[in-house]
Amino acid sequence: MKKYAICGVSNRALTMFIKPLLRQFSHGNKIVAVLDRDPRRFEVCREEYPELVEVPAYLPDQFDQMMKDTRPDAIIIASRDDTHLNYILQGLEKDTEVITEKPMVTSAADAVKVLQAESRSKGKVTVTFNYRYNPYHRKIKEMILQGKLGRITSVDLNWYVDTYHGASYFKRWHRLRRNSGGLSIHKSTHHFDLVNWWLDQKPLEVFAYGDLHYYGPNGEHNPEKEDHRFCGTCHVRENCEYYMRWTARSYQNSIRDDHLRADEMHLSKPGYTDYRPDACIFDSEIDIEDTYAVTVKYDRGTLLSYSINFSAPYEGYRLAINGTKGRIETTEYHEPSRIPFPFPEQTIDYYPLFGSKEIIHVVRNEGGHGGGDPLLLEDIFLGNDPRRNYPILAGAEAGAYSIAIGEAVWRSCKENKPIRIDDLLDINKEKL
Repeated sequence: MKKYAICGVSNRALTMFIKPLLRQFSHGNKIVAVLDRDPRRFEVCREEYPELVEVPAYLPDQFDQMMKDTRPDAIIIASRDDTHLNYILQGLEKDTEVITEKPMVTSAADAVKVLQAESRSKGKVTVTFNYRYNPYHRKIKEMILQGKLGRITSVDLNWYVDTYHGASYFKRWHRLRRNSGGLSIHKSTHHFDLVNWWLDQKPLEVFAYGDLHYYGPNGEHNPEKEDHRFCGTCHVRENCEYYMRWTARSYQNSIRDDHLRADEMHLSKPGYTDYRPDACIFDSEIDIEDTYAVTVKYDRGTLLSYSINFSAPYEGYRLAINGTKGRIETTEYHEPSRIPFPFPEQTIDYYPLFGSKEIIHVVRNEGGHGGGDPLLLEDIFLGNDPRRNYPILAGAEAGAYSIAIGEAVWRSCKENKPIRIDDLLDINKEKL
């Protein structure tokens, strides 16, 4: 029986890890402890999963006691980003397996600490990069491995996050760089890791521009320049273009934004301690960017052109990969219920340098992140799928490179110069 301790009883932990461990992977796996800074989260967890009523709960400063009492074989980290490092280091110090949500940590310097600690430990780190498992992304990886593109010369990746999803990062703790590392780390590490994995190359240098356009006090949709407002109690919310986009004037049973709806629930029953999901997206304390344009140079010559916008009218991405033998194109429209116009089914279009275009319809599977979550969980809790002939589960090295690109993006924006990845990951390169 493999024993797990859950560090961070977040909504992600409840749905992504606790529920599957109890309902799908209970044979051979067991949750023996939960840890969080907020005791209210233990109550919510037990209300949702009565099976855990007898499982002991610990506060962060009781980590050592938890490990001594329950002796888990692995810890699963799904807490706030800036807390990941301490749990990872403590777990590795005790030679325990560590499974962590992305981003692994919030800075390249902390990523180096993880790599060094892992090199001294019998434990290992797994980073849950579920985008790798999306069926379209796996198919693209397979096409590259088959040599259909030849040597990859360039990648164009443009990511769009709609205001429904994008605003959630500016309502909550992510809005402060000290908590999340900024969205070039919290969110874009998903995308940088995906490209790193496709290419199987190491990033060398990053140049980027970024700014805060839609959110923050200078956002042109801000109905009034006043700090410390919350959507649930705001006196000008009927004049807020963001709030009214997802809400009818009668309010009752009309809220379409999950984060706004969560606030209504928060006001009607006891919520989490010191946590509000509806802080004003136009507050002046926001110190992260909502728009980036990035260039990354890789060690075998490939160039990545990447952009992301967190206030788009729809959600999805556009991708093109160019090689010496051909080109791949694909466009995803994500969350169709929020897209108010017709859009085509996603395909992968392959243009060989010599020959006829191929349109590939990918077989989809159910589950979150385009079907990626269930396959990721199977690899974590059942072992790697023996039918897959290429590595896909991410480790600490992958986590470190994705974070280094993300930090380089932010530093380049601030310093207006290219940033070398080696300067951020200051460690013995033979180990990377």
